[in-house]
Amino acid sequence: MNLEQFQRRLADYQATFSALADQYDGAISRSSELESVIDEYSAFVTNEEHRQVWTELERQPSRENVELIAELRKSSALCVATMEKYRALKLLNGESERCDYFHNIEACIEQEFGSFQVTGDSKVLLVGSGSFPMTPLFIARQTGAAVVGIDIDEEAVALGRKVVERLGSGLRITLVNEVVERLEGIEDTTHIIFSSTVSEKYQLLDRLHERTCDRVVVAMRYGDRLKSLFNYPLQAVDERKWRLADQVLRPDHVFDIALYQKA
Repeated sequence: MNLEQFQRRLADYQATFSALADQYDGAISRSSELESVIDEYSAFVTNEEHRQVWTELERQPSRENVELIAELRKSSALCVATMEKYRALKLLNGESERCDYFHNIEACIEQEFGSFQVTGDSKVLLVGSGSFPMTPLFIARQTGAAVVGIDIDEEAVALGRKVVERLGSGLRITLVNEVVERLEGIEDTTHIIFSSTVSEKYQLLDRLHERTCDRVVVAMRYGDRLKSLFNYPLQAVDERKWRLADQVLRPDHVFDIALYQKA
């Protein structure tokens, strides 16, 4: 694939994502098409053969490309949120499904915090829990930790609570429709995860410094370079507040993880 073909593919994906995002109506009739496109896009951003073309794109920056990438990142994130709603609705309707994107994400969760292990005494916060809270379910089931998921999408929280009731009855999982700065009890949180599609995650991280305890560990999901087509990338932090403790790089997965501790 040459640079011109690559740019054309990006434009096609942007048009497709924009159209599919506008079609969500609370039913599952259009879910298959969206799942197919997301799976294809996941493979696209993790394809090693595309990395060289991406390097060429970076060498020829233009306002059009910058705008296209920003729009694509935003629209693909919206479509992922919509796909989670479809997955939740299917579960609640008694339907099974298989989506490569979800299996890719689930494979990342186990190594989320690297050597900073979560235990039964941990208190975990997920910012951007979505409609199908895979991460809270996995962590609570595997470790017994108390997990709080927050999301600004009221419908996502309502669906997520029903999914937890169906798949995680008895687990210590709480889902709330709230912004992170207003969350009660955040000073007791030991581990925080930011979803890769939360656009303001680094601004939120900066503001959380004063409200969190000294031992807190933050897992920032992100995607740089080619993966930035599907995730918000790594950013610099105020080194007086946070330090980069470790990175979990997984070439075959749709996002990587940066681990932060207080400076």
